[in-house]
Amino acid sequence: MVMAPATRANRVNQTNRTPAPGRHPSSLAALWRSSVGKKAVMAVSGLMMLAYLVAHMLGNLKVFFGPADINGYAHWLRTIGQPFLHHGWFLWLARAGLLAAVVAHGTAAYQLSRRDLRARPVKYVHQRQRATYATRTMRWGGVILGLFVVWHILDLTTLTVNPAAEEGHPYQNIVASFSTWYSGAIYCLAMLALGLHVRHGFWSAAQTLGVNNPRRDRALKLGANALALLLTAGFLSVPVAVMAGLVR
Repeated sequence: MVMAPATRANRVNQTNRTPAPGRHPSSLAALWRSSVGKKAVMAVSGLMMLAYLVAHMLGNLKVFFGPADINGYAHWLRTIGQPFLHHGWFLWLARAGLLAAVVAHGTAAYQLSRRDLRARPVKYVHQRQRATYATRTMRWGGVILGLFVVWHILDLTTLTVNPAAEEGHPYQNIVASFSTWYSGAIYCLAMLALGLHVRHGFWSAAQTLGVNNPRRDRALKLGANALALLLTAGFLSVPVAVMAGLVR
């Protein structure tokens, strides 16, 4: 009992300790080490990936206009920036930026998860009723999407696992991929996980960036639901159309 005040005083002294002479902690490093900083990184990187997903979905929908349309679109992506950029450079720069966003997002999510578990090693006896299904499965949804990205690259980028791939023919490769039941099933499962992830992630990003307030909450939640539904339906329409024989 006598030692308690001294212990608290020592903790205060340790917390308020000034840095050693000659050492200047980086503001960015300090921000990254904080939970607020990691959440901000997740929000910004998530919005970057969301912008990519919207553009990617719109590009995928060109499959409904026939081979010439989507194959021409794929060729155009490789010519953006010419003659300043060489053929295909823009696409690789975009991929590098997307990879950086994915790594930052995943790293921040993992570290926040570990920090949360260390702070609360004993699970709650009763689950909080306000926690939605999407909230409780965000971590597993992220893992599913990460594994899907690897499969998707092997399937439609490197063409490693595509049974009838033709280099430079995206339309034919999409049809060949989704003509197999397992590829269609993997894609559909991943897109359902994506919808839940986007729905919760959009709302979380709004909270982290301070965009929400009592007057905007309803509109933001409706926007999150609408965006998740739009992306899920848009991405699912392609494999469903191929499996149904509407695109062949």
